[in-house]
Amino acid sequence: SSLLLMFGVVATVGLCRRLARRRLRSRPLLFAFLVETFSTFQICACTNELSLLGGVEPQPHTALTLTYGFTVLHGLTLAGSTCNPCGTLQPMWGGGTSPRMGGLKIAAQFVAAVLARGFMHFVWSLEMAEPHLGALSQGCSSPMQTTEMQAFCIELLFSVVFQLAVLRAESVNPKYRVHLIALLITMLVYAGGNLTGAIFNPALAFSLHADCFYDKFLSYSLVYWIAPCLGKFLILYVF
Repeated sequence: SSLLLMFGVVATVGLCRRLARRRLRSRPLLFAFLVETFSTFQICACTNELSLLGGVEPQPHTALTLTYGFTVLHGLTLAGSTCNPCGTLQPMWGGGTSPRMGGLKIAAQFVAAVLARGFMHFVWSLEMAEPHLGALSQGCSSPMQTTEMQAFCIELLFSVVFQLAVLRAESVNPKYRVHLIALLITMLVYAGGNLTGAIFNPALAFSLHADCFYDKFLSYSLVYWIAPCLGKFLILYVF
């Protein structure tokens, strides 16, 4: 049921992106906002569902396999979208995107994060699958299983590694690049998922753990918002 749900989200988002591309090409701002919203919604919704499947046996093989598979699927179906505020900063920094367009895309990413969380909570309330039972009663299921400073350093390091790999992979054939990026993300999740969740995406972090941001805003904004953005700026400054 969980897999069917995620594939349904992917199919629906693909249809919405195609309709937006056909109907809104003459309105670039609205087109960019909606496409980024749809794309980020897909990643946040699927990752919310994947977070419930982390305990499925055998551990951690099932979770890592699904992470790799859906990361490849996202890469193949969401071409042209960043779905990450940190990724949107790069063209803004280089002058390839205007501050207005960049700000619009970042706003779309956080809007999608909230919509995806609300949608998944509604689906979980229906209790259609076994992992959904009791999912809404968890509250702040904190991914931070280490000290705040260590979590900050881990998310900063992972962001640097990920952004550096993305830059280096630009010259790779697209059909191989998506698998390289998916493999890297899976490796990072395996290395640090039990400590911080290995998210390095501010919008995704908010969608997954909004309750934790409400309870401990300063700590979680430092680790899951500031650290990834700082990692991105370090890469941009060096290169």
